[in-house]
Amino acid sequence: MTSKKSKKRLFCGMSYREVQRSNSIRKSHLPKQNQQWLKENGYRNVGWDSIIRLYQKINELLSSTSDELTLEELFLKAEQIGNKYQAFEEIEAFNQALKAEVEAISNEIDKRFPDEEFEFTDYGKKSYSSGKRKVTQNRQK
Repeated sequence: MTSKKSKKRLFCGMSYREVQRSNSIRKSHLPKQNQQWLKENGYRNVGWDSIIRLYQKINELLSSTSDELTLEELFLKAEQIGNKYQAFEEIEAFNQALKAEVEAISNEIDKRFPDEEFEFTDYGKKSYSSGKRKVTQNRQK
């Protein structure tokens, strides 16, 4: 009798245990909210069909979270990329021009919306801290 060797099942070139390990590691990189969502929706790391579904869903979540950058992050990233291809002199010239524009805009705003209220501060009177008042009030009680 010859024994029949079963073919080792692979998914993306990984064995069952390798896919499980990969899922665990990649799942830990997701935000807690997404991890909880996976758990609530029955994505488990046990059984061939389940680990394959989990693997695909984690891929989907990881790709979507990397695409959802805030506007500020996008501007910072664009500035970093732009600074790579500019000389130091070009960056300095741009910063000086930007500073001049900001000052011009600030002056124009001040012309159109002048402050009509004046704030006066009297430094002549001594004020007592509220902490001392509380102490004296507690002693009187």
